[in-house]
Order: sequence, then C-alpha cells, then structure tokens
Amino acid sequence: MYKHDPQRRQARDERYRLSPGLIGFLVGFVIALLWVLFGFWRLLFILALSGAGYYIGVRYFRDRDAFKKLIDKIFPPGMFR
Repeated sequence: MYKHDPQRRQARDERYRLSPGLIGFLVGFVIALLWVLFGFWRLLFILALSGAGYYIGVRYFRDRDAFKKLIDKIFPPGMFR
C-alpha cells in the first residue's frame, strides 16, 4: 500500500479526532469536579472569568490592531508603544 494513500490518511485523522460525545463528557466531568471542590458560587465565578477570558482572547488577541485599540482605550494612547 502506498504511504500517502488518502483513505489511509483520512482513517488516521478520524482516529485522533475527539468525538463530540467525548468532549461533552470531559467538559461535564471538569465542571462537576470543580463544583465538588469549590462549591456552587465559586464555580460560577470561575466559569464567568473563563468565559470572559475566552471572549477577550477571541475578540482581541486574534487581531493585533484590535488589541492595540483596546489598550489605547484603557491607557493613554502611546503609553506602551
């Protein structure tokens, strides 16, 4: 069999891809573990800060100009450049 066979490559990629069920299980397990360790309100605080961090990461760190504009809104323009 040829080393770079497309069917073989596709089968290999499917083996290493996480299924949606496994991802859902892992997310649920982590949330349940955090709930047991920290309690309900601390869990909500952790999830809120994680969500805010994800939003900031997606919104501002993908585009360098958007991040520079955010820094200019928070601090005087040109202070850190």
